[in-house]
Amino acid sequence: MRRTSLAILTLLAGFALSTPSIAQSGQQEGGNQKLKQVKLTEKQVKSFISAQKQLAPLASKLEGGGDKPDPALQGQLEQIAKSNGFGSFEELDDVAANVSMVLAGLDPQTGQFTEPPEQIKKDMDEIKQDKQMSQQDKDQALSEMQEALKNASPLQFKENVVLVKKYQKELDQVLQAEPTKQ
Repeated sequence: MRRTSLAILTLLAGFALSTPSIAQSGQQEGGNQKLKQVKLTEKQVKSFISAQKQLAPLASKLEGGGDKPDPALQGQLEQIAKSNGFGSFEELDDVAANVSMVLAGLDPQTGQFTEPPEQIKKDMDEIKQDKQMSQQDKDQALSEMQEALKNASPLQFKENVVLVKKYQKELDQVLQAEPTKQ
């Protein structure tokens, strides 16, 4: 189920860090948040991994900040981004969202990448078949995933998959993601 949760989070919010900057930057389409796809560089992925060590302690503050983060916290985020080679927190946020998008589509056993719309459909099928989830939880998850499906688009830069795969172990470590055992 970690894979499903990661896919939902990735596609709904871009990444845990995305909420503050998307809300501030106004990147919206029809009231729904859209992921800004970027072609990742090796330097960006390495810098993202490095920045995660500094961002991890701020995660709970970010989640509790809502749409309007504390100005001091926003300053910390900008400082972390710049100290890790990014021009701004928004740039780090875009990299984070793109890395997460690729990770959500990677099958842990085969390493094959599934496009976000197809991944959401697969995850929806898994939830429908899940005998341990309550109907209320299923309905809520399916509703969220249906909304995510409306905003999901195929990966624009296929070379991002190769780059994220190259650093997958390090990314899993800093994101505290455990490989899914299916």
